[in-house]
Amino acid sequence: MAVRTTDELVEGIIDVESAIVLTPFIAAANALVTQCCTNLTIDYTAAHLIIIETWLAAHFYTVREMRSFEERAGTVSERKQSKVDLGFATSHYGQMAMTLDFYGGLSALNEMMKKGRKRSPGVTWLGKTEDEMGTTLDT
Repeated sequence: MAVRTTDELVEGIIDVESAIVLTPFIAAANALVTQCCTNLTIDYTAAHLIIIETWLAAHFYTVREMRSFEERAGTVSERKQSKVDLGFATSHYGQMAMTLDFYGGLSALNEMMKKGRKRSPGVTWLGKTEDEMGTTLDT
């Protein structure tokens, strides 16, 4: 499937360094939006999916380029936005993408990433039953 958002839409909500290509961030956002937001019994409109994908692409961009939240000119200082967390909650853009996904697909994925995917051990019988073999095990 073709991506939904564009460089221009992403640049409309986040300042992007001119030398940075947004293609990988948009592709990642597209893959997750397609997986988490389009396999629903109630569908989002195409326009709404573009909005979610745009905010999620901006989130992925912040992973590479953390945002400044404080800058000073005198005695030069700069502080970066950073939240020690996992998933989409590490940026305002990821938080907004989860908010815009009001059916909760991204939030569910976010929680699964935080908790880790737990698998329970199990046993699968690959043999045949006595009836399937046509014999009994009695001797």
